[in-house]
Amino acid sequence: LLKEQGAMTDLELKKAIPSAKKWLPVMKDEGEILFEERQVCRNPFGEVFFADSPPEKLFLEQQKALDEVAAALDKGMFETFLLHGVTGSGKTEVYLQAVDRVLKKGGNALILVPEIALITQMEQRVRARFGDRVAVLHSGLTPGERLDQWMRIHKGEAPVTVGARSGIFAPYKDLSLIVVDEEHDESYKQDGHLRYNARDLAVLRARMNNAVALLGSATPSLTSRHNVTRHKFTGLEIKSRIEERPFPKIEVVDLKQVKASKTSLVSPALRQALEETLSRGEQALVFLNRRGFANLPLCADCGQPLVCEQCDIALTYHQQEKLCLCHYCGFKKALPTPCQACGSPALRMVGTGTQKVEQYLLRCFPKANIARLDRDAAASRSSLIDILKGLKDKSLDIVVGTQMITKGHDFPNVTLVGILCADLSLGFPDFKASERTFQILCQVSGRAGRGENPGSVILQTYNPEHFCITLAQKNDYNSFYKAEMTHRRELGYPPYARLAQIRISGQDPGSTAALAKDAGNLCRSLCLKSPGIQKSVIVLGPIVSPIARIAGRFRWQILLKGLNTTLFRTYLAALAQALPALSSSKKAQAVIDVDPVSML
Repeated sequence: LLKEQGAMTDLELKKAIPSAKKWLPVMKDEGEILFEERQVCRNPFGEVFFADSPPEKLFLEQQKALDEVAAALDKGMFETFLLHGVTGSGKTEVYLQAVDRVLKKGGNALILVPEIALITQMEQRVRARFGDRVAVLHSGLTPGERLDQWMRIHKGEAPVTVGARSGIFAPYKDLSLIVVDEEHDESYKQDGHLRYNARDLAVLRARMNNAVALLGSATPSLTSRHNVTRHKFTGLEIKSRIEERPFPKIEVVDLKQVKASKTSLVSPALRQALEETLSRGEQALVFLNRRGFANLPLCADCGQPLVCEQCDIALTYHQQEKLCLCHYCGFKKALPTPCQACGSPALRMVGTGTQKVEQYLLRCFPKANIARLDRDAAASRSSLIDILKGLKDKSLDIVVGTQMITKGHDFPNVTLVGILCADLSLGFPDFKASERTFQILCQVSGRAGRGENPGSVILQTYNPEHFCITLAQKNDYNSFYKAEMTHRRELGYPPYARLAQIRISGQDPGSTAALAKDAGNLCRSLCLKSPGIQKSVIVLGPIVSPIARIAGRFRWQILLKGLNTTLFRTYLAALAQALPALSSSKKAQAVIDVDPVSML
């Protein structure tokens, strides 16, 4: 075998000939084979199953956007573009042709996407276009794979990198282009020990490299759009879909008018639309932004919810695993389990998640091939690729999913999107709730009708009159921007003010509350030291966080509003210097998060 194929690794040889493990040491001692160590680059990619080639000609709006980006690249000067292109308008092709221009000039390019699910599809398209010159960086890689990709970039072997938010730290000595796809996505914010927003760092790194930052989205964040009006960013717009394809027709179903049933979230209108779609041999996506089977397991006798032992939040029942899980700290409780209040073993599963919807659809359409795309089903890269392949080769008929199906995916045979409950994100205690809801609805609606056949959307809601629902139905971003910005201006929220959040947490409730009180006093005392700061900084709190305990730590928060960016920076610098002294004397911790994305 070695004579036929040449050098092989010992693993490859043992796999081909199981008895090789016994004979290799003997043959080595007798000098019949030679062992040597070689550096091998582990391959994290797998096969390329997306065919991709540049179109013969771009459409007018695509070409205009590309020309402006290309002109900035040719100048070799820093500039930030915001590409606002409707879903299905060909934004990715603009990215790829801009990257191609960079490579032809011998430069390097970085493409950021918000989630691993999107990295897989983007990586497939980029590799199909640029081959072995592409590296990938994300948390799904093993440490060895991450090291290999890091070294390929460092050595100049991969002038193009596709990565998640941590990809912004790719070790390029210089960059010509940084693309941030789905720039509005909150997954770009890292809330761990090193807090940063990869989108903002992309603009900063582009400035440091005299490079071009290209931010793209069908629903840009209000802050980025505001930066266009302030001439900090250059606005680019693609208003039409490729080949003038029509936007999907969106039918709103008022769930208050739908009679309750076992799965009342699947309305008769959606079920009928699914039947018609399957009869035509087309595909459908069903969106519910809640994973698991039931999100509220209750005691059937006393009605007490089954809550996490480490967090002040109800567990979610996952039927396939026969477990109740906490989606915040990972706590698990196997069933059956007695009620924490009365000891009864009887549980009633209230609420609906993607697992329950998947089972319901399997009963309704037993001949259909149905899959689920959420964090549980796509826990590994191989399972994610299987689902994406199924959509691509049309072997799947219906895919039920969470936010993982809402952005970036381009499957021409998907003609129906069902949105089971458009209101889930509207109820969050967060000033961005309307913006987040509008973005999700427009993004997931945009998955329909991207091929030759027109698309349709069944949007189910309990609040059909809410302005973000009515404007999402019309795909009217500009009207939403004007309406939401009016609210932000009146309430003094970003982009009309800067925010910082002080998060106080500790294992002892008394010490945590005491530190929160001291931190609040410190915030107010620092305001009094300067008349300018006193007028421009607003301190709200301290208050108990909406989720009062996570992973065994009690939580409080203080919200800081800065009406003057320069003075706010000065204030935060003084606060960051004084705050650690308070924490050191308490059994709790206080950290500052600038530009927070979550109020929970």
